[in-house]
Amino acid sequence: MSHEPDIISRINTLYSHLRDAEQKIARLVLDDMSFAAQASISELAERAGVSEATITRFAKAIECKNVRDLKMRLAQAEAVGQRFYTDVRPEPGGIYSVYETIKTTLDHNAQLVTEAVIRPAVEWLSKSRQILIFGVGGGSTVMAQECQHRFFRLGFAATAYSDPMLMRMAASAIDSNDVVLCLSLGGYSPDVQEAAEIAKEYGARTIGITVADSPLGKLVDQLIPMQPLETDYIFKPSASRYVMLAAIDVLATELAAKHKRRSREALRRIKHTLDTHKRGQDRLPLGD
Repeated sequence: MSHEPDIISRINTLYSHLRDAEQKIARLVLDDMSFAAQASISELAERAGVSEATITRFAKAIECKNVRDLKMRLAQAEAVGQRFYTDVRPEPGGIYSVYETIKTTLDHNAQLVTEAVIRPAVEWLSKSRQILIFGVGGGSTVMAQECQHRFFRLGFAATAYSDPMLMRMAASAIDSNDVVLCLSLGGYSPDVQEAAEIAKEYGARTIGITVADSPLGKLVDQLIPMQPLETDYIFKPSASRYVMLAAIDVLATELAAKHKRRSREALRRIKHTLDTHKRGQDRLPLGD
């Protein structure tokens, strides 16, 4: 089992059921997790104003095996990041800071996506029998679907997969003329990585839009690099989504330009069908 119990939620849930002395320890742990994770039993007892035996009882009361187990779980919880346990100050600039962060992140990443990076990826996609797009999670799942929408309307056979089992199945049934496009905002995506390894085993080429110095970034045959610029303001969605979307748009644009006749005819058919259905203005976004 890879899931580790959330010790902080457990302490909060069981707090009202703890004895008074045990609640003192709970408050100490929640107020200074770093100290609680590193301190000895005697140091914890002294700061909380309780006996060492109470520390042991507290560990068992919150369903830890012993104090050592408690300290290990606190250390794991602390690794998540202090910004998730302390009060978060709003960023200056109000709502406009959202736009500024997106622009800053896009400007930084625009320097990474060069023609030398895009050209071989477009060449592989152009010659592929089909394009499989792998992406899981809240961000990359949507991006994989968006990528499929960009490619099929240009006349290319593209299918997005976000279910880990389906990704493995599709990778196993792959052909050496197929290309797998792997998406991950951080590059630490075991499901996508394992599916890409299977695809490579059967001769398919792999392209990744992800972080260069990451497990997935090191695995793929051709990398389109991105660098997330995350802030400590945890309430604002990651601007990395826009970076990945921009990279997908670059790929789609270059792919369409390389195959103008095919792409133009596919887009014309889609436009004709949608205009007949919606009867809107000529310049409405295609496929909105």
